[in-house]
Amino acid sequence: MYRYRLEDCCPYWVDFELDGDVVHNVKFNGGCNGNLKAIAKISEGRTVDELASYWEGNTCGRKQTSCADQFIKGMRACQAGVPPFVLKNNSKGLRP
Repeated sequence: MYRYRLEDCCPYWVDFELDGDVVHNVKFNGGCNGNLKAIAKISEGRTVDELASYWEGNTCGRKQTSCADQFIKGMRACQAGVPPFVLKNNSKGLRP
């Protein structure tokens, strides 16, 4: 199981499993509950590359990123061996 902290979007982090490049058991913490449940369902059993073809570079409102875009960045980082769980200190305190 990987946990990746999302940047500049509503959810705090996303948990997921990778079996090779196939995605399983996606769960977001925070954010728009219904939309993120849909992203999790759509992701199940698909490859990182397939999901990236839909969501990489997606933006939300005036932000330069989105939940889906950050999810792709997290999966790519984990594939590249970047540590998947990072605590960062911000105005809300320490959080993953």
